[in-house]
Amino acid sequence: MTAPLPPPHQPSSDDVSDDVPPSTPPNGRTPSDGQAAWPPPHGVPAYPRPHAKDEAPAPDTATEVRQGAVVLLAVGVTGFVLGLLWLWLAPRIPLISDGTSVLLADSEGEGAVGSDGVFILLGLAFGALSAIAVFLFHRHGGIAVVVGLALGGLIGSVLGWGTGTLLGPTHDVVAHARAVGEGVTFDAPLELDAYGALLAWPVAAMIVHLALTALFGPRDPEPEWDLTPYGPPPPPPADPRA
Repeated sequence: MTAPLPPPHQPSSDDVSDDVPPSTPPNGRTPSDGQAAWPPPHGVPAYPRPHAKDEAPAPDTATEVRQGAVVLLAVGVTGFVLGLLWLWLAPRIPLISDGTSVLLADSEGEGAVGSDGVFILLGLAFGALSAIAVFLFHRHGGIAVVVGLALGGLIGSVLGWGTGTLLGPTHDVVAHARAVGEGVTFDAPLELDAYGALLAWPVAAMIVHLALTALFGPRDPEPEWDLTPYGPPPPPPADPRA
């Protein structure tokens, strides 16, 4: 009978010398400081994702909301200026009383159309100016800022409309005709017949702000591939049939 051979000696962790150099990667390069040996550790992608140079941190949502609210209030308050300018520049519609009814002093006049046209032109001008001001203060843009600009322009148009009609001639035409007397010409109340003119301000603001952002806004940095952490990929395995 032969005695069983003892199992081969398996080196333990204590037998491994600390002076053994690390294995050399397939490309023959040894890892240096800040670089990892090939292949990468388990769970780390072989090819790192592209990163952007000088990538700016994402803006805070609360900050964007506050900026949008400030833009909305600032743009909306300027609607009072629009109303004063409309009251000053809009053509007047002369009326006259014959004792029984109130008639147009100039039946062929286009005062109503002229007042709507002045309001639209003022809305376009205020929309362009507000968009330029908002872009200069907030070049990065943002959904909250754009929404605040649009809503502020609409609120400004409504405030301008109300300011012009309230500070203009009285709407009680019959009482006014009795007060001035028969045959005396007086101004008709300032009114806005085309309600679509209220959209001139926000539409102009959106168009101008979009154009400024497209031409002069900040550009997103292009991604840059960085393979330095792991070196170039290893060569493909040789074909055994060759």
